Amino acid sequence: MNNKIFIIGLPRTGTTSVCHAFLEFGIPTAHTAYTNNCFDNAHAIADTPIFNDYKALDKYYPDAKFIYLERELNVWLPSIKQLLLRMHTNLTRTDGGFNIHLKHCYLNIFSNLTIDNINDDSYLTHCYNTHINDAKNYFKHQEQRFLSINIAKPQSYKMLCDFLAIKSNKTDFEKMNMGGKVTAWNDIKHPLKVESTAKGRIDKLLRYKV
Repeated sequence: MNNKIFIIGLPRTGTTSVCHAFLEFGIPTAHTAYTNNCFDNAHAIADTPIFNDYKALDKYYPDAKFIYLERELNVWLPSIKQLLLRMHTNLTRTDGGFNIHLKHCYLNIFSNLTIDNINDDSYLTHCYNTHINDAKNYFKHQEQRFLSINIAKPQSYKMLCDFLAIKSNKTDFEKMNMGGKVTAWNDIKHPLKVESTAKGRIDKLLRYKV
């Protein structure tokens, strides 16, 4: 499979579980991508900067497929709230913190990010609904290139396999990063796992933005 696959669901929607499934499919996969080398070598990529930059990626990779991950709001809200509270300082500080691509993505999707907003379910719900509605509207006439699934639902694994024309003996995703954990991807050892950075270094300019 040579065409790119971009997983464009927001954080805390099951991106790690889906990336793990891609590795089991035999597809080189990255969970976050901050170098052009990563984009060259990974066939499937999730998380930052994908969930924010999918429209630019669609234009740069016109044959790519896009997979949106949905999650029930009553489950997503406490999970994303916990994540954003942990990330807030490094997202908003002006003297360092996270890398420029990660900051750009989060601060665009979660605009006007403050502690008060993070603790406001209506703010987070608006961010979620805006993102999913924009994605579905953007791909509304491209059903052959776009799939939306909720990995908590039993039919989602088969839907993914059918969408990609992949045969698998499994019937469900392995659920990862449960209970607030966000480091499961780091613990996975697999020869097809593609590193997101070059020994910790990022490319200041990702070519699809040129």
